[in-house]
Amino acid sequence: MSKRLVVSSKDEEVLKEALFLGIPTIEELDGVADFLISDKGDEEKILSEELPEITLLRFSGDEIIPLENLIANLHGRTELIVAVRTVEQAQTALDTLELGADGVMIETDDASILPQMLRLVSKGGGLSIDEATVVEVKPLGLGSRVCVDTCSMMQKDMGMLVGSSSQGMLLVQAEVEDNEFVSPRPFRVNAGALSLYTMTPENKTQYLEELSAGSEVMIVSSDGRTSSSNVARSKIELRPMMLVIAEGNGKVAKAILQNAETVKLVSTKGSIAVTDLKVGDKVMAHFEEGGRHFGVLVKEEEVIEK
Repeated sequence: MSKRLVVSSKDEEVLKEALFLGIPTIEELDGVADFLISDKGDEEKILSEELPEITLLRFSGDEIIPLENLIANLHGRTELIVAVRTVEQAQTALDTLELGADGVMIETDDASILPQMLRLVSKGGGLSIDEATVVEVKPLGLGSRVCVDTCSMMQKDMGMLVGSSSQGMLLVQAEVEDNEFVSPRPFRVNAGALSLYTMTPENKTQYLEELSAGSEVMIVSSDGRTSSSNVARSKIELRPMMLVIAEGNGKVAKAILQNAETVKLVSTKGSIAVTDLKVGDKVMAHFEEGGRHFGVLVKEEEVIEK
């Protein structure tokens, strides 16, 4: 889900940009407890306090362990906002201990940093995931498929959306299940043909072929929850392929996937290997209106993709 972003600055341009983007200043928040953490004693003092709804944490250095301790002990008791000066510090605060802080306060005199900060705290969120009916399953010949190894440990019903069109994409599950021939790879999504789209943070799309170490991809669960992960490795190899077409909400989702039992689509009842797919099976898909221009959604644009 999205995190809170507030700003602290005396620069007029920063304050004007914050107002334009709808980012509140720290002074606009009521009843905020403000703590400076310099040593273990400061950390212990906060844990013993009766805290208000929002707690602002300022660190004298870049220590991660005190923040981990405070997130672990105070999660749910108060909304933790961490003071930062750079986008990199904000990223660390929002990712620490997976839960991350509940938000960040950017202290800056540089107005240009605010849009980037806004995108950062808005990464999490959700997408509409619907049930679609498989209408065609067709084995194809060899093709170049992309296998994406991420920096995340995924669970069942989690993976990546891929499709021949951004208007319809299928949810391919990560390799999280046991198989007698190969061990689970919960960080891996065998994603499909190199020319397929996948979703990336900020609700954009990217071709699978473009992904490389350090790229960001969107991880999606069967209920539409999303998060971002970095790519650790992307492998393109020749493999036998399979065309899968499913229909839902009056739209069509198409994907060309590797023809292998370890490649599975998410369904409402778990997962289905593409090798077991039959016409009439129900799988999870994402549908949207409009087209894409360099990955950016343009809802008003009418695009016909076959």
